[in-house]
Amino acid sequence: MAVVTAFTLLQHAEQARTAGWPTAGYRRLLTESRRGPALVNTLRAEPGSREGEPPATVARWDGEAWLLTGRKTYCTGAEALAWMAVTARTDEPVPRTGTFLVRGESEGLEVDPTWDQLGLRASASHDVVLDEVRVPAELALGLNPPGSGAGKGAAASAAAVPAAELARAWHDLALSAVAVGVARSAQDWLVRFLHQRTPANLTEPLGSLPRYRSALGEIEAQLIGAEELVHGLAARVDRAEPEAVARTGPAHLLATRAATAAVQQAVSLTGNPGLSRRHPLERYLRDVLSSRVHLAPDEAVLEAAGRAALERGVRH
Repeated sequence: MAVVTAFTLLQHAEQARTAGWPTAGYRRLLTESRRGPALVNTLRAEPGSREGEPPATVARWDGEAWLLTGRKTYCTGAEALAWMAVTARTDEPVPRTGTFLVRGESEGLEVDPTWDQLGLRASASHDVVLDEVRVPAELALGLNPPGSGAGKGAAASAAAVPAAELARAWHDLALSAVAVGVARSAQDWLVRFLHQRTPANLTEPLGSLPRYRSALGEIEAQLIGAEELVHGLAARVDRAEPEAVARTGPAHLLATRAATAAVQQAVSLTGNPGLSRRHPLERYLRDVLSSRVHLAPDEAVLEAAGRAALERGVRH
């Protein structure tokens, strides 16, 4: 549930920055949140889609409302979402792309249970199929009015670039925090195990042995580094520092690597108990390995970081 919660909090954070939701719609979300968990997520990914392509999901205006048709994939929390912010393009001669706020119980919306990953099973990141799902005009966000001038559209686009980068940076750091949180849970279990486990050939628990203390220290050092990286960048991203925003992609990669290495080391220290389903450590391992689904490919992150370093070198 941590991943689903993170995506919901990201929606509230973006609303605080941009006030993109209509006032009445957001007030309704807040009212629902006071009564109980009202989960929200943005549905962008589509089967076979490539970055930069317009969405295949289509919004058709019927004279009274928008009708959404398409399929979204990797929809974290799909079965429990109160609201879905669905990206779609209009079917107009000159298509516009926007975000459409859809109620989770809307007629014409179906959850296709495609999520069958090694871990993060509770995230229920299934496909969502939309068949002419009705969305009132006031719940369509980011659509420039038809016939708006090129100058106005260009200004809106320029203003949207920093906001989009800031949203991506928050996304990177929030999911980094989830991965590190999983690793901390694994470490907590390992500490209890080392305190309690006394093999037959020893008179003291495993935690009394220097080899185990050193290995535990290695895990602690990895997680301290990841936490300090995320916390330090988070404060700077809150201040919208461009350099910090540009660094969150590599930070997400490094934090995820550190969390994965920490959990894997915890498993190796415990042996068979660490891989038993009677204990939570094997679930932490599955979850941290599966967290890569939310991470851009290593090659893309590192290539972008390398390109930025080369450009910086030329400037200097």
